[in-house]
Amino acid sequence: MKLASLKQGRDGRLIVVSRDLTHAIVADGIAPTLQAALDHWERALPRLQQLYGELNDGAPLGRFSFRAGDCASPLPRAYQWADGSAYVTHMELVRRARGVEMPKSFWTDPLMYQGGSDSFVGPEDDILAADEEFGIDMEGEVAVITGDVPMGVMPAQALGHVRLLMLVNDVSLRNLIPKELEKGFGFFHSKPASAFSPVAVTPDELGPHWRDGKVHLPLLVELNGERFGAPDAGADMTFSFAELIAHAAKTRELEAGSIVGSGTVSNADHRCGSACIAERRMLETIATGKPETPFMRFGDRVRIEMKLPDGQSVFGAINQKVRRYEAL
Repeated sequence: MKLASLKQGRDGRLIVVSRDLTHAIVADGIAPTLQAALDHWERALPRLQQLYGELNDGAPLGRFSFRAGDCASPLPRAYQWADGSAYVTHMELVRRARGVEMPKSFWTDPLMYQGGSDSFVGPEDDILAADEEFGIDMEGEVAVITGDVPMGVMPAQALGHVRLLMLVNDVSLRNLIPKELEKGFGFFHSKPASAFSPVAVTPDELGPHWRDGKVHLPLLVELNGERFGAPDAGADMTFSFAELIAHAAKTRELEAGSIVGSGTVSNADHRCGSACIAERRMLETIATGKPETPFMRFGDRVRIEMKLPDGQSVFGAINQKVRRYEAL
């Protein structure tokens, strides 16, 4: 099943989207918003699935053409946005380029930070930044939306709480990160609003490509119309979503509608390219002693998508342009 939120109010208007992403139908007779559906998932799910089946059969009156640009994030705001760093080879590369040894604990204990969740941006909304010198970067990721997760859940039970999956562009302002981390208190200014894919999908939409708590498909990243990378999201994911959810819930409950991110998708085999500019710059630094690829400039455009082997887009595309923020 594929769900999305039309731009309406703070929390959007829930719609069901056809498997081929061509049509949609309003589902507010079942739940007004995606958050409301998640809050009452056992009751809403069968009715949403029935509507999804009818939509794919072309039956319902009231269906309309689906346009990603009309959508907010599937959850325009969320109770929790916890972003991990599940691709440890990526972290190892970052430290190698800096000449710093990576702690061995990174291989056994996931990194995770709590991001801003009060205001996400839509899949085709602009990336706003006040200054190019902030070092504007995209980060292509996969994320899950959970139901209610009890504190102390074990990885073996954690996947039972996954309701939906999405793609993420977790925008980072790279040149602001070092000074923030020096304070020893984590990211804030360096992590502006994230964007998510037009639709969120139930795990069954991925078929055999969703297994072991990982999505085994390439993440397709383009910058200004040219391929930037296509790393496989499952190949080198050190910590599965089962482990990331369990980590997030170690000392607290997660409420329905919590989002847990994978961190930047990255492969040990760098011939597949990268899902963020920082990684390419690190590879250039290791190879030649200095980075060559610039961070994004105003007017640049990034596209992030994932497709099944038959070419069908799973989540639709995140398609954003970088624009200067003009204060009111």
